Amino acid sequence: VVVSFFAGVATDGWLRTHGPPRPAQVESTPPPSSVGTAPGSPPSNADGSPALPSTTTPAHAGTEAPLSAKLRLPIEGISVESFKGQFAERRGNRPHQAVDIMAPRGTPVHAVQNGTIAKLFVSKAGGLTVYQFDSGGRLCYYYAHLDRYANGLHDGQQVSKGDVIGYVGTSGNAPPGAPHLHFAIFELDAGRKWWQGRPLDPYLVFKNES
Repeated sequence: VVVSFFAGVATDGWLRTHGPPRPAQVESTPPPSSVGTAPGSPPSNADGSPALPSTTTPAHAGTEAPLSAKLRLPIEGISVESFKGQFAERRGNRPHQAVDIMAPRGTPVHAVQNGTIAKLFVSKAGGLTVYQFDSGGRLCYYYAHLDRYANGLHDGQQVSKGDVIGYVGTSGNAPPGAPHLHFAIFELDAGRKWWQGRPLDPYLVFKNES
C-alpha cells in the first residue's frame, strides 16, 4: 500500500504538468453519474486530493481563507480541532492540503454547504469522489475514498447542507483497514476548474466561521 501511494504521487506531478485526462465512467453500482456535465474533468492523483498548482499559494493564514455561509461538518460527531495541522502535513513529496477524517466504513457523509454536485468521478487514487460547488460557484468541496454514493446522486444535482451524499470507505488508494473521508476545499477561479483553484486549509475555513 505504501509503495503504491508514493508511486501515485509521482503520477500526480505529471498530471499537473500535462493537464487532466478524460474522465472515467462511473459504474452502474453505485448509481451512474452524467460524466462530462461539470466544468472541466478532474484528473486522478496521488492521494485522492488535487495537488497545489505551481502558480498558486495555499491559504495558511486565517485571514486568507474566504468566508461563506456557515458550514456543517461532513461527518457527525467530529471536532474541527481534529483538522488542525493536517493541511500542511506531507504525503510523499507534496503537502497534504486536505484533512483525513477517520470513521467506520459506511458512515454517512454530508454536504457541508448548499450547492451543486459538479462531478462524480472515479479515480485510481481517490476512488469514488464527489466535487461539490457552493451556490455561488466560488468554492469547491471535495470528498474522496467513498464506499458508495447516496442513492440517485448525480452530476448537476442541487443539494442542501446536511444532505447525505455518500458513505465513508476505502476506495482508491486508501489503506483497506483504515476507512476515512479525505476532505478538501478549493477556491475556484473564474473558469471554475478546480485544478486551477487555490487550496484552503479546512481547519481555518471552519474556524473563521465559528
